[in-house]
Amino acid sequence: MRRIRAAVTGAVTLSLVLTATACGGGGGSESQPKTLTYWASNQGSSLEVDKKVLQPELDQFERETGIKVKLEVIPWSDLLNRILTATTSGQGPDVLNIGNTWSASLQSTGALLPWDSKNFQAIGGKDRFVDSALGSTGVAGQDPAAVPLYSMAYALYYNKKMFKDAGIEKPPATWDELIATGKKISKDGKWGVGVEGSNLSNNIHQVFVLGKQHGADFFTPDGKADFTSDAAVAAVKQYVDLMATQKIVAPGNAEYAQNQSLSDFAKDRTGMVLWQTPSQTFASQGMSEEEWGVAPAPVRSGKPGQGAQTNSMVAGINMAVFKNTKNLDGALKFVKFMTSDEEQTMLNKAYGSVPPVKSAQNAPEFSGPSLAVIRETLATSAAALPQVPEESQFETVVGTAVKELFADAAAGRAVTTESVRAKLDKAQQQMPKK
Repeated sequence: MRRIRAAVTGAVTLSLVLTATACGGGGGSESQPKTLTYWASNQGSSLEVDKKVLQPELDQFERETGIKVKLEVIPWSDLLNRILTATTSGQGPDVLNIGNTWSASLQSTGALLPWDSKNFQAIGGKDRFVDSALGSTGVAGQDPAAVPLYSMAYALYYNKKMFKDAGIEKPPATWDELIATGKKISKDGKWGVGVEGSNLSNNIHQVFVLGKQHGADFFTPDGKADFTSDAAVAAVKQYVDLMATQKIVAPGNAEYAQNQSLSDFAKDRTGMVLWQTPSQTFASQGMSEEEWGVAPAPVRSGKPGQGAQTNSMVAGINMAVFKNTKNLDGALKFVKFMTSDEEQTMLNKAYGSVPPVKSAQNAPEFSGPSLAVIRETLATSAAALPQVPEESQFETVVGTAVKELFADAAAGRAVTTESVRAKLDKAQQQMPKK
């Protein structure tokens, strides 16, 4: 029986918190029609943890179908470049995970299988997936480039001990409250908020949400980069000012890119973080669920919703198939397997994420307080990042601009409206011209 693995999975979950040679369609060799290659993203606290989570499922798939899946778990620092290389060389896997914000960019390469009605029908139908997750699968009006696999959203996590020591009774709901709370904590070597100032993707996630709150989308309706509007500048400045002006972020956070802010959070050095999938991430830092609390990420009004009340991007992982696979039937069977209710429940529980498959969300594993906040956020107050072909370039150039502004703040250099606009103008000049 498949569920005899439950005890093993549970043990792995307690420890959780993306370089084999690409082989041209993996299962693509005519002599191995029953083999698939799968590039998985690094969802756990290490590549080895991911292998422990995934390999039993791949073994089960082989028992059910006779199709062997060769697994490679790829670090996030390498994943996009590996995928882009594969799209140009034609030497890629059969099936792969992608960050959902990359969907439109990778769709524009033409290398990924379009999920038309026939392909969706092969995995049980498009209507099995929640709308917010489908909104991050490619350009609107085109067949999606991928299907949702894991869904996530940002929330505000707070260190209960640090709140108690500072006499703080409840988490902040507005940015003004967050700043006031952060200042109460930021003393004696402790800091109010942690950020990953050198993590380009995280920078984009945060300033995109603040952009929505200020009325900026970073792209015009016809897809042109629009990074220097007053609203975009205000959004970026508000984020960097947590360090530069409000002094509630430690200057050293400007160099953080590998979850160091979470280590500080777990060691009672930082009171709050904006993050995804906390159960596995905090557990990897030795922090029990009783030690942290969760609340919706702040908005100006204190009540999350649409438009200016957006408080998260639609985060998550999608699953895609390379168009040149020589084992399309096997690839579709594998995607169907990974998006089945049973696998969705097991995998999303292990990774602390929420199933994007409607029927799997009702499992009791996803009713806890943290995931309840994430589910509510995804349903009511999260927005998809721009689904434009240039999205990956946007992450790189604007993410770098924010990184450089944090470096200025850490060095004591003034971060002004003019200096923010200059960095964003430089970023915009690096975007493809339309």
